[in-house]
Amino acid sequence: MKENKELPDIVPLLPLRNRVIFPKMALPLYVGRERSILAMEKAFHGDGHILFVAQKDPEILEPDINDIYKIGVLSHVIQLFRLRDGTFKTLVNGVTKVKITNIIQEYPFYKVEYAPEAFTSDGVEPEVVETLVAALKEKFISYIKANDKLPMEMITAVNQINQAQNLCNIIMGQFSPNISQERSQEILELNNLDLLLKNIKSLLDEELKLLESGRNLRKKIEKINFYEQNKESKFPGAQQEQAAEVNELKKEYEEIRDRIYEKELDDEVQKKVLDELRKLKLMSPMSAEASIIRNYIDWILALPWNKIRDNEIDIHKAAEILDKDHYGMKKPKERILEHLAVQTLSGKVTGPILCFTGPPGVGKTSLARSVAGACGREYVRLSLGGVKDESEIRGHRRTYIGAMPGKIIQSFRKVGSSNPVFLLDEIDKLSSDFRGDPSSALLEVLDPEQNDTFTDHYLSVEYNLSQVMFITTSNSLADIPWALRDRMEIIELEGYTEWEKLEIAKRHLLPKQIDKNGLKPENINFSENAIHKLINNYTREAGVRDLERNISSICRKIAYDLVISSNQTTNKTFHVRKNSVNTWLGKEKYNLTRRKEKSYTGFVNGLAVTSFGGDLITAEVTIVPGKGKLLLTGKLGEVMQESAQAALSWTRSKAVNYGLKKDFLEEIDIHIHFPKGAIPKDGPSAGITIATAIVSALLNIPVRFDVAMTGEITLSGRVLQIGGLKQKLLAAHRSGIGRVIIPSENKSDLNEVPSRVLKELEVNTVDNIEQVLSLALDSDEFPPNR
Repeated sequence: MKENKELPDIVPLLPLRNRVIFPKMALPLYVGRERSILAMEKAFHGDGHILFVAQKDPEILEPDINDIYKIGVLSHVIQLFRLRDGTFKTLVNGVTKVKITNIIQEYPFYKVEYAPEAFTSDGVEPEVVETLVAALKEKFISYIKANDKLPMEMITAVNQINQAQNLCNIIMGQFSPNISQERSQEILELNNLDLLLKNIKSLLDEELKLLESGRNLRKKIEKINFYEQNKESKFPGAQQEQAAEVNELKKEYEEIRDRIYEKELDDEVQKKVLDELRKLKLMSPMSAEASIIRNYIDWILALPWNKIRDNEIDIHKAAEILDKDHYGMKKPKERILEHLAVQTLSGKVTGPILCFTGPPGVGKTSLARSVAGACGREYVRLSLGGVKDESEIRGHRRTYIGAMPGKIIQSFRKVGSSNPVFLLDEIDKLSSDFRGDPSSALLEVLDPEQNDTFTDHYLSVEYNLSQVMFITTSNSLADIPWALRDRMEIIELEGYTEWEKLEIAKRHLLPKQIDKNGLKPENINFSENAIHKLINNYTREAGVRDLERNISSICRKIAYDLVISSNQTTNKTFHVRKNSVNTWLGKEKYNLTRRKEKSYTGFVNGLAVTSFGGDLITAEVTIVPGKGKLLLTGKLGEVMQESAQAALSWTRSKAVNYGLKKDFLEEIDIHIHFPKGAIPKDGPSAGITIATAIVSALLNIPVRFDVAMTGEITLSGRVLQIGGLKQKLLAAHRSGIGRVIIPSENKSDLNEVPSRVLKELEVNTVDNIEQVLSLALDSDEFPPNR
């Protein structure tokens, strides 16, 4: 039985190499072996206890139970951190000495039962033990005074220890790392108190002799060095060489001082760097501290303090640059120009931080670069993807080895200006761990009210960021912390339409890839139909990155054909047509979702917005015998499932109006399915689609094949506003839909839809589900007579 009832009966076991732990000993450990990591994680996430035993042969990577000692120390895991290389760093504290009594488990890690190891005095009088303890204290205090690596506060702690076992454990905690593992294990296994005290006293005598020998040796070396230095100074050549070195250092320090005064530094910064220079003069130039101070002064002098680049903004020229670099994007461009107009009038950077958000490949990063060109400012980009350490933003304090400023300050040194356009790219990809939260550090950077006093941990002085025009980008607003998002104005960059992609390909992508692949414009002739085919059948994206890759692939193949043909010196032209795209790129990767050519019962065309833009989705409903269950398939999200419940409840409330029994649901099950089951689907906008499919299936009335719809449904049958109308109508037009049903509340959003699309679509606005059914159901007898 264990004396301490709080200790567990069974604990994980971890073999140690070249190390013996003693009770009352706190120390860090690095754990790298797989079985050791599993044991440590089990202990840390369990009750915190683990048994450490020394390994007899440290060379064995996977020791079995015969390769470890039977006596060890039950310990408590205080902290556990995962390092970048996959290993763990842990802080443990020894609790009590124990002996392994039974092996409970060997894989994936050891679990054992144990029994405490008690001390015995074997007839030794208490007075004798007290005398040995007093002598041991005296020896250990002498050791502390002689060893400059141990703090003097330990003397007070040692004087307060009265129990012999605790004193022995504290002393061995200091000596165990410096003596052999075998000797440490021998002392740990001693249960006789008299023998234990005498062994540790003998160990202290040995360590004191070593300290004394080391001290004598250092004195001899100092005398020799002193003699050699004086001997060299007697020779004129040595004196001249030393004087030259001193003069060179003085000259270098004077140059640094002149640079400090020439630099337009604030008073606080100048005082700080001059103080550092005074410290440097008093140090040996070869010392480690001198190197740290020199590096610090170099950083201060390399930064563009108050170096402002003139940027008189010409709004007309800025608009031309934005239009030249980016096709479309009417609303984002208008907001950027408004922002620049305010700066022109106020003469300073004002207003919130701009955040461009949208799917990958829509031009967020390149738009920020164009803003820098329109402003006449330097451009600097900092990618935040994967940044999880606060020090990467604020820098490390100089007390750390290899300390440097954070990436914000490093970027200013690189760009050489205090008022660049600073892009914080992928701000939604920030993460955090035990080293801090970088998003919290960015709060000060992006707050115009306080970023004029931004303090980097390395510099320890304020740096003015108020003249910087910060722009951020993200793919998802949901992943940006609320406090950070509150400091930014969100500008959404929607996916491009098919015609916008066509124009971007003709104006930007084709000329860029022709030049990049060493071709001439006359070497390649792309038809518009071929580009349309690339967009619809070889890419599925909101942006144009895949489109550019496909164009680049065709250009490379043409370059190859030119090189291997005998006509490589001529202006041979390769024609890329719709029918020949397959020849260049192989079979089509995607097929457009097209409407059916016939009306079906329970089959309805819906409209949705995905990460690739708008898409046509279909809802299918079938009625089967059952007991009133609603079956939902097609990887539907929680909100979409709730929409289906609301649509069914509305249908049940109107059952009598449509000639159905009140209890019609008691004998049937309704199965609702959305094809493309591997693709997640969610959102409320499929509400009227589901309701129409349910009514169609129950009444056995087909739904018009050329109709698509979108809208949220309520329990009372009202149709509510939805988002992404532009993308949805573009998808309907692309899929051959002739009539679209949308909520009346979305009528104002039709202004954003291209006029060429509206001319070919019949758009019906509705307020309730009855209007939807009248337009969608393919029957002259609907609605039925009530």
